[in-house]
Amino acid sequence: MKRILLDSVALVWWYRAPKKLSRPGYDAIFAKTNEVFVSAATAWEIATKVRKGRFPEAARLIERFDAYLEEQEFRPLAVTMAHAKLGGSLSSLHKDPFDRLIAAQAQIEDLAIVTCDSAFQGLGVRILW
Repeated sequence: MKRILLDSVALVWWYRAPKKLSRPGYDAIFAKTNEVFVSAATAWEIATKVRKGRFPEAARLIERFDAYLEEQEFRPLAVTMAHAKLGGSLSSLHKDPFDRLIAAQAQIEDLAIVTCDSAFQGLGVRILW
C-alpha cells in the first residue's frame, strides 16, 4: 500500500483529463489499496486560481470539492500548525506557498506527492510521476 498526496494539477487532471497523468501516477491513484490524500491547501490553491480566472476548467470541481473527494474515496488532509511552520521554514528558493505547504505535509505525514511539477524536487519530498 502506498500513501500519496495529490498536488493541485494532479487532482484536476484526475477530475478532467486522467490521460494527462503519468502511468505511475494514474495507477497509484486508481489502486484501491492505496491511500490518496488531498490537502486543504489544494482546495485553497484551486479556489484562488478559479476566482482569478486562471483555472476556469476547475470551477465545477471547486463547487463540489468535498463531495468529489468523498466519491473518489480520497482523504482530506487538514493543515496543522506543524505543517504551516515547516512549510514556512523550508530552505528552498521555491516561493509558491501552496507547494511549500504541500511539501511540508508530505514530509510530516510520510506521503509521496503525485506531481509533474519539478519545483517539488528542491523541497525534500518523494515524488511519484
